[in-house]
Amino acid sequence: MPPILEIRNLTTTLPTRRGALTVVDDVSFTLEAGECFGLVGESGSGKSMTCRSILGLVPHVGRATAGEIGYGGQNLRTLSEPELNRIRGADIAMIVQDALTALNPVRRIGEQITEAMVDHGLVSRGADARQKALELMRKVGIPDPEARLDDYPHQFSGGMCQRVVIATALAGSPRVLLADEPTTALDVTIQHQILKLLSQLQSDLQLSLVLVTHDMGVVAQTCQRVAVMYGGQIVELAETKALFRSPRHPYTAGLLDCVPRADVATDGGRLRPIQGIPPDLLAPPPGCRFAPRCRLAGPECRSGAFPLREVAPGHFSACIKQGQLPHAGSAVSASWPGGKAVAPAAVSVPETRMAPLLEVRGLSKVYAGANGLLDRLARRPVTRLVAVNDVSFTVEAGEILGVVGESGSGKTTLGRTLLRLLEPTAGEVRYAGVDLLALPSGGMRAARRQLQMIFQDPYSSLNPRLTVRAMLSEALRFHKVVPRAQVEPRVLELLQLVGLPADAIDRHPRHFSGGQRQRLGIARALAVEPKFIVADEPLSAVDVSVQAQIMNLLLDLRERLGLTLLFITHDLSVVRYISTRVAVMYLGRIVEIAPTDTLFREARHPYTQGLLLAAPRLDPEAGLPPPAMRGEPPSPLRPPGGCAFHARCYLATEICRTSPPPLQHRSDGHGVACHHHEKAARPVTGPEIVHLNPAERIPHGT
Repeated sequence: MPPILEIRNLTTTLPTRRGALTVVDDVSFTLEAGECFGLVGESGSGKSMTCRSILGLVPHVGRATAGEIGYGGQNLRTLSEPELNRIRGADIAMIVQDALTALNPVRRIGEQITEAMVDHGLVSRGADARQKALELMRKVGIPDPEARLDDYPHQFSGGMCQRVVIATALAGSPRVLLADEPTTALDVTIQHQILKLLSQLQSDLQLSLVLVTHDMGVVAQTCQRVAVMYGGQIVELAETKALFRSPRHPYTAGLLDCVPRADVATDGGRLRPIQGIPPDLLAPPPGCRFAPRCRLAGPECRSGAFPLREVAPGHFSACIKQGQLPHAGSAVSASWPGGKAVAPAAVSVPETRMAPLLEVRGLSKVYAGANGLLDRLARRPVTRLVAVNDVSFTVEAGEILGVVGESGSGKTTLGRTLLRLLEPTAGEVRYAGVDLLALPSGGMRAARRQLQMIFQDPYSSLNPRLTVRAMLSEALRFHKVVPRAQVEPRVLELLQLVGLPADAIDRHPRHFSGGQRQRLGIARALAVEPKFIVADEPLSAVDVSVQAQIMNLLLDLRERLGLTLLFITHDLSVVRYISTRVAVMYLGRIVEIAPTDTLFREARHPYTQGLLLAAPRLDPEAGLPPPAMRGEPPSPLRPPGGCAFHARCYLATEICRTSPPPLQHRSDGHGVACHHHEKAARPVTGPEIVHLNPAERIPHGT
């Protein structure tokens, strides 16, 4: 049976002031009927542009300049705009990357879903279009569609907006769906739901799917075949199982080595990041574009062309040295140049029990909204949002405490409240025995030399007008860390400490990549020689290779400088790699806290179990597991009574609806806030693994 979509030697260029930028370079692949085909690679590798080129949607007056896009016996590249419009949406549809920006904020959801159907003449405006929109909303799992059809995008959560975009793409009943990073910026549970939805829709509607992602775990669990892109070119193409079992290109092997595993205990070794940065496509290096970053590269790799060659049945690689790669498992092995990963030296911790460096007791942060005039006249109650709710924990010196949870769980608010960047509503925070909440502003300013924060968005947290020299010197001078004559040498030391070159000292933030800007944020936090750092999602904006570099850097700094960290993230694989203990938050409360290995081996709260089950795994044999919880977190403005998780929990009974469970600690340091934690003590594989008496169970969604 011929492929439903065939791409041959596709090349796409964008005009720039410096010349033509070739963002897709001689790309070829096929999409079979009913197949899920993955495109994976770092940012800027050409994945999204390949999909946009297929539909003629390249931005900035760019265009596909060569090659063929075969669909239905015609070359889409040669079609006129009106001819392409008849195919867009009706035959080939696209799920764009950012759902919130894809939806028109001033138009109702129902209108946006039916727009494509009306344009293609599939339905008429009015009742027919409305009924079709309701059917699509039900199909993509939007609850209560009749009530939500006339809502606006800002009234939907991120996960629900992504479902709306999927419904819009399905409106024209396409045969091919191009999904461009459909799970980017979504929580692990919502990501799992979206991937399950796409898989179900693909099966039910006989769709063929091209899935663009940077997440190797997503590829492993959803795709039958995968192409790895680098510098605008495909460097490896194979069946997913074969590629993960035995990668045949050093770049693919490097991507796999950068990924920590949520399902495998760490052995103390370090990740092996890909050094360097992707090539400048206006002036790509001669020969193999990956050669400047490759451990196998020799002189023969730096000239000539390197097309894909079949190195095994159905397995193609663009590397002439692919035979030197290990032939099974990860490339981190004795046969990989550089030997085995080096285990980090253990942090020296006194054997005698010492007082915790940080003690938090009953910490709460409540936002009270100001009601308008009509609200006050009607005597409506003041809106209250409890962002952090009676949180207590300790952090030992030299420890890395990971804090995980879905968006809106209170992680960032907790970190900012600890440092009094936000003033808490109640509670106590003691650092080295000193009550931080009792300090006057001058005392807190002095204390902040010991307490620093690495912010989530490195670009918005750096002053764009200041050079690196001015930025780091400012902190050194303000806190009088070193004498004035030693300020510049200290700035150079900081740059070296975080792995940036000395010539970066006179650059502005805009001159750095995302990973380099995050290193600048770390350097700024380290400038005042703190002992405790709150790292708020420091890896959320960087590629997997840069993520590995920053995690290794933080571990190195912890060993060399004796740092203590509160590490906030939504990525469970990162938590398992970097943390010594983990606290799990849900709607402002800590619901479970335990040593890292204990929590991943014996999670006792159903919410933690659900997060662990939803985390992508680098195992193509595993597939997508069934969901361990349903729906999305309730609004913190209207939290449910009793246990806040009961409406999503497979163990919930009547007591869960009426009585909030306290956080109970065992002698081994494992704390859990669940009425049924003994029933949840064993590993789960789905929502029905533990069977309660039906009379005790509360149905999902109540």
